[in-house]
Amino acid sequence: MPASNRAASRSHPGTALRVAVLADSDTRWKWGALTARRLSEEPHLTGFLLRGRATPTARQLGEVGVRADRLSEVTCARFLAEIERGKYDVVVLALVGGAVQAVLHGIRALWPEPAERPVLVTGYVGVVYEKLADGLLLRHGADLVLANSRHDAGRFRAVYEGVGADAGAVTETALPFLDGAAYEKAGSRAHTVVFAVQPSVPESRADRAYLLERAAGHARLHPGREVLIKLRSRPGEHTTHLEEQPYQRLAERIPGGLPANCRLVYGNMGEVLDGTDLLVTVSSTAALESLHRGIPTAVLTDLGIREALGNHHFLGSGCLASWDQLDAGLLPQGDPRWLADQGVTGASGDAGDPFAAARERLAQLLDLPVLPAVAPYYTQVTAPRYLPGILARHHLAPDGSPLPGAVRESEGESRLRRRLRSHLRDAARAAYRHGVQRVAPVIRRMGEL
Repeated sequence: MPASNRAASRSHPGTALRVAVLADSDTRWKWGALTARRLSEEPHLTGFLLRGRATPTARQLGEVGVRADRLSEVTCARFLAEIERGKYDVVVLALVGGAVQAVLHGIRALWPEPAERPVLVTGYVGVVYEKLADGLLLRHGADLVLANSRHDAGRFRAVYEGVGADAGAVTETALPFLDGAAYEKAGSRAHTVVFAVQPSVPESRADRAYLLERAAGHARLHPGREVLIKLRSRPGEHTTHLEEQPYQRLAERIPGGLPANCRLVYGNMGEVLDGTDLLVTVSSTAALESLHRGIPTAVLTDLGIREALGNHHFLGSGCLASWDQLDAGLLPQGDPRWLADQGVTGASGDAGDPFAAARERLAQLLDLPVLPAVAPYYTQVTAPRYLPGILARHHLAPDGSPLPGAVRESEGESRLRRRLRSHLRDAARAAYRHGVQRVAPVIRRMGEL
């Protein structure tokens, strides 16, 4: 849609904004699609999945529960070709930092001068507890860099201002999936306990087995409770992070198996939280979803409070606790001041609409006849050694243009050739995932002999 028509599309409620969401995993697709719907009421949503190791399966997408008008798998070069056709008002980049940077430079190559281009939006899918400077500087250049809380907005601006970069794109919002009904207390004790696992935290097999055994032990200690192990993916699937030690396989090794009142579950986290009385995790964003509803929430300290685990982010939350304390009946409650600073306002929504400022900023940009050229902090001048490698991983030249031989599938490619290419990609992904989850752990164990 040309820029001259964008203001008209906003002023006429019957005309939906055309929004493209590019995501590289199931959780980022959820964040990107829900963000698009918070920024625009009933947008015409087109989804793109960036081809890679974590490209979600149909099952994972179904579990997320967020649908698009159209959804396809693309390379970075193919996505840029799609954007060049000028169909979209807004592009939401729900990607890792390096991929965001590649797309930003690709769009700058398409429109090196002020032009009628889409508004570019990016942000983080959850708690930002590592690679703050690196991730933020790789996202610099987008028109809106969404911060999930007042706390994050302040940190984001400090990073940009600290390197002399423009911080005007930083916009305070909240996690778009903080919703659901307020928790109705079950009484003095928890009836349904959910242990929300994470694919990469903790990393070691021994630590993950320990946490699983403690959850099973909690079920044995409290036979009147139901303990659910909420899984992120099935073996062979990848999410935002690699999972080398799936809990499904660890559960098979528990002597005697899991007790009758403890079981593994999949499904949409929001639906699982509908029946939760106590949420337990190491540092998952699920803790914020739970706290938003007012559900007692425990962030485990059994493995220490460490930056590598991410649970240091919850210092001051009132939620840090061990399995021993939970076994004894503790039901941690979030500290109201900490929650407010983290953008967790509760299911009542007393703090107002956290996306109002972002929508206002988006409307201002859509009203402009042209948008300025994308201006990332990283350039050939500021990062001459770092930037080219990032772009090359996405088959882009140092100036952001596609490299010779970059995959840009022809519109006229035969159906048979497309199906063959798809089968080869699926086979390559399966081999990679098998190597990560089966071969790599064996090699590491052999190396420790």
